[in-house]
Amino acid sequence: MRLLHLLLGCGLLGLATATRAGDAADRIVFPEQASQGAMVLGKVPAGSIVSYAGRILRVTPYGTVGFGIGRDATGPLSIDVQEPDGSHRIARIEVSTRDWPIERVSGVPPKTVDPPPQIAARIRREQSAVAAARERDDARTDFTETFIRPLEGRISGRFGNQRIYDGKPGSAHSGMDIAAPRGTPVKAPASGIVSFAADDLYLTGGTLVIDHGHGFSSNFLHLSRLDVKVGERVEQGQVIAAVGASGRASGPHLHWGMNWFDVRIDPQLVLTRTH
Repeated sequence: MRLLHLLLGCGLLGLATATRAGDAADRIVFPEQASQGAMVLGKVPAGSIVSYAGRILRVTPYGTVGFGIGRDATGPLSIDVQEPDGSHRIARIEVSTRDWPIERVSGVPPKTVDPPPQIAARIRREQSAVAAARERDDARTDFTETFIRPLEGRISGRFGNQRIYDGKPGSAHSGMDIAAPRGTPVKAPASGIVSFAADDLYLTGGTLVIDHGHGFSSNFLHLSRLDVKVGERVEQGQVIAAVGASGRASGPHLHWGMNWFDVRIDPQLVLTRTH
């Protein structure tokens, strides 16, 4: 990973260095470029105050900091780092854009494509509850694990692609779909705490959210069975649920989505992250 060119807060180029007096602990390291939908991990001096997109980011005791880049984000992104001595540096990341093909999905329950008006309040209530779980901001560092796939199978839907359900345009796909038979065990891709669990949400059916710390979370939708409950700690590789076809689904599969707070990120990019 290359060191990001760093700028002083006053905007003078060429005065900031990646390393102060050769001390590796003083380095500020972010990727020079990252993709839309990426999970970004950086390194700052321990004790720094880091802000991005109007939010103060948690920094681990050893200086790791992370955030997510949204599907439609454009660069350059600016990360403000206030070092322990009070000095400021601004790290900038260029954002590489992606193409978003159209995915046509047929055979989903019609009531989930055009929900009856009387169901609208229920959908809003359920989505608000899931959104609230995603706002958790623990100091745990489970997000630094090397993520694994929750199950093997054909990828039947990709993050970010525009969805059309039975001819009606829907929102962009928020995760990664993996086709598998009903009842296939689903494993935790990384350790964490169960922050939401419900077996019958209107659009997403059996739904589970695992918090990985620092605002990062995984969600698992359309489940036929939930094997864990809210507040329970799970370890990477532990069976947490089973594949189903509940909610708005045309057949059995796992929808695995990831978030950084309210920012949706691409699980496939997290799986292939090398730094």
